[in-house]
Amino acid sequence: MGSGWHEWPLMIFTVLGQCVAGGFIVLALALMKGQLSREQQQRVVVSMFALWVLMGIGFIASILHLGSPMRAFNSLNCIGASSLSNEIASGSIFFAVGGIGWLLAVTNKLSCALRSLWLVVTAVLGVVFVWMMVRVYNTIDTVPTWYTVWTPLSFFLTLFIGGPLLGYLLLSWSRVEGWALRLLPVVSLAALAVSVVVSLMQGVELAAIHSSIQQASALVPDYGSLMAWRVAAIALALVCWVVPQLKGYQPALPLLSLAFVLVLVGELIGRGVFYGLHMTVGMAVAS
Repeated sequence: MGSGWHEWPLMIFTVLGQCVAGGFIVLALALMKGQLSREQQQRVVVSMFALWVLMGIGFIASILHLGSPMRAFNSLNCIGASSLSNEIASGSIFFAVGGIGWLLAVTNKLSCALRSLWLVVTAVLGVVFVWMMVRVYNTIDTVPTWYTVWTPLSFFLTLFIGGPLLGYLLLSWSRVEGWALRLLPVVSLAALAVSVVVSLMQGVELAAIHSSIQQASALVPDYGSLMAWRVAAIALALVCWVVPQLKGYQPALPLLSLAFVLVLVGELIGRGVFYGLHMTVGMAVAS
């Protein structure tokens, strides 16, 4: 019994992957609909480098989970039949299409039409990547604590909580301003509110899940306090993000960076709880 911290490579991989997918969508929308000057567009494209750095960190962490880097290729052996292979393949395609397209865009090798196509395709690939992450865990009916609606909700809520903040941070670095930016904190705040409800309902459900040898609620005895710390970290991040705007000025980059770190801390706590809830049905399971 514990809090899943031993799965820290997967925690980093999934949280960063979901935040990057959300952040890319924000930047793609800004480039396609933001009516930015040519100079601003180029700065936004350059800022995407941070997304691929974070994605690279996530993949490095996932390789560490395999124990040996040489095993990474084995994870692609069953594409189509294995959820794990599909996850790695979809993530690799998202990373490759996004990274190669970025390199072409930053060197002005893409026309406006091709750049728009690249943005749309990569954004869709990011959503597919997150869905394939969900499928790794949500298709295992022998793990009743993962085989629930809370798994896809939790994974996509990370996208909606961390993605807008990451996108806002990079847009601020690119010196992009506008009324549409004010919608991003609303998205993260709404996602946090839904996430709180999900955590409460999942906590109630855990008390009703048990096998012949194990009680789900006993897997993470500190479930309530850990989720409270998670919500507190994310709420503090939103305070750092929103309060300066309420006072009439843009939050400074260091403050936004701190906010994003707090979101990562909160989501990593939540993901640690998720992995800590792993259990198998044993001889029987009731709910």
